[in-house]
Amino acid sequence: MKFERTERFKRQYKKLTEPHRALLYRALKLFATDPYHPSLHTKRVQGTKDIWEARASAALRFTFHRREDRIILRTCGLHDTVLHKP
Repeated sequence: MKFERTERFKRQYKKLTEPHRALLYRALKLFATDPYHPSLHTKRVQGTKDIWEARASAALRFTFHRREDRIILRTCGLHDTVLHKP
C-alpha cells in the first residue's frame, strides 16, 4: 500500500511534539500492515462519505481517505483539532 501526505498533514506533523511524532510513526507502521488493527480504532469520520480516522493514542488522531491503490494522509494532531476539519 502506498501512502501520500497532503501539505496540511505535513504542516501539522511538523508542529507535533517529538513524543507525539513517535506515537504517530508507530501507529502508521501498524496501519500499513493492518489498517483495522483494534488498537487503531479505525472508523469513518461522522458526517463524511470517504474520510476515515484512526488513533495513534487516546488523544492523537490522523485522518485519511483511499484513492485506488493508495492512502492519502489528510490531517494529524489532537482529537478535537483533527476532527474539526478532517
